[in-house]
Amino acid sequence: MLEPIQAQCLASLPGISHGFFTRNGGVSDSLYASLNCGPGSSDEPAHIDENRARVARHLAAAEPEVITLYQIHSATALAIEGQVHANGRPKADALVTRTPGLAIGSLTADCAPVLFADPEARVVGAAHAGWRGATAGILEAAITEMERLGGRRERIFAAIGPSINQAAYEVGPEFKAALIEGNLDNARFFDQSEPNARPHFDLPGYIESRLGAGGLAGIERQSLCTYANESLFYSFRRSKHRGEADYGRQISAIVVA
Repeated sequence: MLEPIQAQCLASLPGISHGFFTRNGGVSDSLYASLNCGPGSSDEPAHIDENRARVARHLAAAEPEVITLYQIHSATALAIEGQVHANGRPKADALVTRTPGLAIGSLTADCAPVLFADPEARVVGAAHAGWRGATAGILEAAITEMERLGGRRERIFAAIGPSINQAAYEVGPEFKAALIEGNLDNARFFDQSEPNARPHFDLPGYIESRLGAGGLAGIERQSLCTYANESLFYSFRRSKHRGEADYGRQISAIVVA
């Protein structure tokens, strides 16, 4: 049974269905147990297809698939009107649509998924925001693309889903230096309280700040830590720390009824 996490700011909107899906409720096994939705993994393709179909059915989508991208940690957002063939996924990191019944989503395994909706224009969006994409401007690109389809930022609600949290997100001093060089205020997103410790980055906090500067109608965080909650989420960093061969991806998706 699928039991996605929901954001109240989106759940309260009429005609919009969404979910930040966990790793539970699918058919995959082993490292991928159980709702692995990532075609970039080495999981059985039939398992991935069935898992994604379950998500589409849960959201009452018109098609038995959730459209996702070939994600590249970019600032590229795309608008789509119909199905995209699984073997022809565009390289980008945010999707927006106003097509009823077309479910769009983001795949993550520590990066932050962000879902957007303008209930009046009936435009929705899904973004994949790791630190590279977030600093490059993927969130702002998604909002701009929604506006191109008739949305207005003062009507757009955004929800940040589960991602790696600050306690588990150790980064190099060069990363901290680069982010602060661009904006001294970004120092607040790093915790380096222990002497000689490497900095820890607050990814969901940074994303929330960038969204907050966008003049949106509302922002909500549902940012449980993917690294710390193994029973609920896949985590790229956790798998690497354990020397595992691969890892699954959870999906976050949204659809206009």
